[in-house]
Amino acid sequence: MATRSSLSIRIVEGKNLSAKDITGSSDPYCIVKIDNEDIIRTATVWKTLSPFWGEEYEVHLPPTFHSVSFYVMDEDALSRDDVIGKVSITRDVLTEHPKGYSGWLNLTEIDPDEEVQGEIHLQIQILGSAAARKLCCRVFEARDLARKDRNGASDPFVRVRYNSKTQESSVVKKSCYPRWNETFEFDLDESATEKLCIEVWDWDLVSRNDFLGKVVFNIQGLQTVQQEEGWFRLRPDKSKPRADEGNLGSLQLQVRLRDETVLPSNYYQPLVQLLCQEVQAGPKKDGKIHLITLIDETTTAECRQEVAINLVKLFLGQGLAKEFLDLLFKLELDKTDEPNTLFRSNSLASKSMESFLKVAGMQYLHSVLGPTVNRVFDEKKYVELDPCKVEIKDVGCSGLHRIQTESEVIQQSTQHLQSYLTDLLIAIAKSVKTCPAIIRATFRQLFKRVEEHFPENKHKNVKFIAVTSFLCLRFFSPAIMSPKLFHLWEKHADARTSRTLLLLAKAIQTVGNMDTVASRAKEGWMTPLQPTIQQGISQMKEFITKLIDIEEKEEVAPPKAQTLIVKEGPLFIHKTKSKGPLLASSFKKLYFSLTSEALSFAKTPNSKKSSFITLSHIRAAEKVEEKSFGNSHVMQIIYADEAGRSETVYLQCKCVNELNQWLSALRKVCINNAEMLCSYHPGVFKGDKWSCCHQKDKTGLGCDKTRHGVTLKEWNDPLDPDLESQLIFRQLFGVKELMREKYLELLTEKNENVLLSQSGDSENMDSPTRLFQVLQDLEAAHQTALFSSDALAKRDKNCLLELQT
Repeated sequence: MATRSSLSIRIVEGKNLSAKDITGSSDPYCIVKIDNEDIIRTATVWKTLSPFWGEEYEVHLPPTFHSVSFYVMDEDALSRDDVIGKVSITRDVLTEHPKGYSGWLNLTEIDPDEEVQGEIHLQIQILGSAAARKLCCRVFEARDLARKDRNGASDPFVRVRYNSKTQESSVVKKSCYPRWNETFEFDLDESATEKLCIEVWDWDLVSRNDFLGKVVFNIQGLQTVQQEEGWFRLRPDKSKPRADEGNLGSLQLQVRLRDETVLPSNYYQPLVQLLCQEVQAGPKKDGKIHLITLIDETTTAECRQEVAINLVKLFLGQGLAKEFLDLLFKLELDKTDEPNTLFRSNSLASKSMESFLKVAGMQYLHSVLGPTVNRVFDEKKYVELDPCKVEIKDVGCSGLHRIQTESEVIQQSTQHLQSYLTDLLIAIAKSVKTCPAIIRATFRQLFKRVEEHFPENKHKNVKFIAVTSFLCLRFFSPAIMSPKLFHLWEKHADARTSRTLLLLAKAIQTVGNMDTVASRAKEGWMTPLQPTIQQGISQMKEFITKLIDIEEKEEVAPPKAQTLIVKEGPLFIHKTKSKGPLLASSFKKLYFSLTSEALSFAKTPNSKKSSFITLSHIRAAEKVEEKSFGNSHVMQIIYADEAGRSETVYLQCKCVNELNQWLSALRKVCINNAEMLCSYHPGVFKGDKWSCCHQKDKTGLGCDKTRHGVTLKEWNDPLDPDLESQLIFRQLFGVKELMREKYLELLTEKNENVLLSQSGDSENMDSPTRLFQVLQDLEAAHQTALFSSDALAKRDKNCLLELQT
């Protein structure tokens, strides 16, 4: 049994933000921190106080996290970025909102005394006889303290207070991972009500000391257990009243925490087998109620996307994705008489096919769209076809300027768009062989089903439009309009590039719609593109004909032996064998490729790659302290060489998003490695000691805990059958009563005997009745598992909860 926690985050928009630039505006972006660790950075929205981001993320993280914070920043090109304000949401608040925490939240000013992080290792005990008892506090070490000095570190010391007496430790210079190993003793006063307070401070020579956090203990509780030792989370000082709340602007967020207790695989087998049997059986010919129909009828709009993606992943893992989608196609067609509305709603069939394309075809999408999207970003051409939006500008060389006419702008824009569209259509036409076989086979089934329901002699092109409604309208076009969300480009497009991409997406949509009269009449100013669009329609129909021409043996044949590319791109490498100082300038740019077997590199993307690190040898992938190289976007990969010796390589990324994406990818592919480390050094070994904790033993235990469980969800994540089964169970169990009502309603419509359908042994039960029984059994297994784990947790933590206040 394992507990999986995930945090779904949608950063929608901000409004009425405070102006930080002399122009009276700001260039806002958001940093998302989970327990004070930077996880996400949104794009910058330039020159606005009411930015819209609309960015969505899902983070997998340990169940022990405490809070998620959103910092709204103002980007400055020449100086340090300004903080506009922050919003923090604790885990407890998220737990109180199981359907998600959503709405507008006021930004608050940053209070240095509340910006604390890290943990401290303490031992508290009561010593001596009844006549002369001593309260003994031993301070071992601390980890991941807040960085308060400009050098990227702090100079921490500990202040211990009890019964109006105060003692202080020595100062550890330039470290956020200090080791003290100092003991403080106080005379125990059993009549005193004062608590034991351990505070951590950053020592400053000139200005006042900075507060780094504190831990407070109840002495009455300690007298019962006599001794307590462990790592304790540092807490902020008491919150101060917010005089500025609401004056800094507000942020619209949607945040949802999900804690899932995943049982061993055998518990989910009855549910998985039942669903697979239903899909394999296909549409019911005896008039009985199909489980997929029942799920479709009872899935609400707000959770349809989630249900769709989990079902798609489950059936992909079972090798039944094509059969599942084919069943949904059949059910949708049975409800549709009008071809113009086919697959245009957000039905379970539409959402499932959309999710399927993203899970199975993201690499295909990148190979088709990547070159054209890159070209649009690189060229930065001004493109506009709508006369109402054309901007007239000067053209010509110095001294010979003239105003470019509207018709010239449109003519030039048409040429640019025709060039982009032609390139894209050629790339699509050439992509038949690179399209995954499972996608081709699924489109073949869709084409066949639609052709049977809407014959070509009565409904022209409907079978082609059914394919393009998914391929063009729900897959290619959204990726062209929002390349950042599909990882086609690192940042959001500026206004000019965004408009070009939008017009290109519209053109692909028009090709996908087979240029219907309705779409042509809607935006008449797209007419200049008609020759290219008409040619594109012919190309698209030819492409679809070839795409679905796949034989069964080709479909079921095992894929050719090829290594799956998980992530690739340029990074800067620093090898620790150099004897000189560790400087950011000593990094060398190389092109890295992470596959399911190894991390390799080459001088350029087209150069021959040499094997670098075998994945099974990796022991940890973690961040490096900013002070180590003067850069906060450096990661380290700790691995064992051929002789079993521990080696470390340092890689520098361009930004926090790229850093976390690489760390996430590395952690996922190494998840089953047997010898992953529990601790590591976030610094580097300089001279004769570690820069982080000043230890002199190079091979000793690390001073910080590893974070293997913190990853970002991606469409190409490896399948996780147990988690997907658990998510499906949780969703179906939540609508069990609604499903039962719908089931009885359908039985009544068919005039069947309800009592007979609900009675008898499992072999004679129909599928819905068996499903209700399976869900009930799974819930009982969950309750038993939770009861056992809660009892153990309470036994271990009761004393600690009484001690710490």
